[in-house]
Amino acid sequence: MWQRISAGALPAAERFDWYNDVVARTLLPTALSADRDADFHAEAAALPLGVAQLSEFAHSPLRSRRTPALIRRGDPEQYQLALMTRGRYWLSQCRSDTLIGPGDMILWDTSHPHEAASMSGPPVGVLILQLPREAVPLPTGRIDRLLGLRIPADAGTGAVLADFIGSLDSHAAGCAPAERAALGSAAVQLAAACLAGRADPYGQPPAEFRAQVLRRQIDAFIEHHLGDPALGPGAIAAHHHISVRTLHELFRGRPEGVAASIRRRRLERCRADLARPDLGGRPVQAVAARWGYTNASAFSRAFREAFGVSPRDFRHGTGDGHRPDGRPARSVGQGRAAGTLRAAVRS
Repeated sequence: MWQRISAGALPAAERFDWYNDVVARTLLPTALSADRDADFHAEAAALPLGVAQLSEFAHSPLRSRRTPALIRRGDPEQYQLALMTRGRYWLSQCRSDTLIGPGDMILWDTSHPHEAASMSGPPVGVLILQLPREAVPLPTGRIDRLLGLRIPADAGTGAVLADFIGSLDSHAAGCAPAERAALGSAAVQLAAACLAGRADPYGQPPAEFRAQVLRRQIDAFIEHHLGDPALGPGAIAAHHHISVRTLHELFRGRPEGVAASIRRRRLERCRADLARPDLGGRPVQAVAARWGYTNASAFSRAFREAFGVSPRDFRHGTGDGHRPDGRPARSVGQGRAAGTLRAAVRS
């Protein structure tokens, strides 16, 4: 859910210092200054999206500086991609000086110094997509070419990315946590595609980039189709126009394979639903069927092997992830169950 806060409830003399602290905690430590502190007003909001985060800011004109000392004090190690919604904004980073307006985007790296200022006039409005650098599958040198430069949002992937960020602002708060996490992965993928095209419009993305994008697409597909009993390696490979062998190769370096990942996620969703008091009147098998289990005996056996307790006993226990005797239930794959799960997946 959006976490929204406003300076409006504070005394005028405290608003600027309050906003300085909000920016440091939500975005990054930076030195802010404003011409008229007494008249300053600001609002902020943050929406977690799994690996990413969307932040929204509206504020009176101000200036900011991120110095090497501030970087040493705290660095989230992110790429931050801003989409202007109103007002004008100037940013300088890595020898680029750019002024942007509504509908424009601009990228900066929290590990490099920068200076920025919003122009005098109406309050500035901006949406900022915060992306961990390690999650963006592009060489640092290629992205560095784009820091501090205007990224048009009126055509191509720039327009698609800007529309996607706007739709996140409008609709993502109404999604379930797992759905927001999938949207965050999609945001990383889309931002990377946009940046890759801007950095080298005539080049081909590196093979590892293409593989990471495909893995994220597959992860999002799995999350969206967990309730489909037909979901499996064959269906996933067919949907993404690859062979089953290629699918398994994509997941070779991960702690679990494709089928094991589906099984774990389904069991975790079932456990979460069985712990919900508002679903207490729903039959256990109805909960299992919601997440792709069509055979009651097979579900009960898989649940007991994974968590050390039957689904029915789990529901009638504490309902908080513990067994009826109060001891924590095992996570999927723990201890003896890990071998059983792996064997079941292979069979």
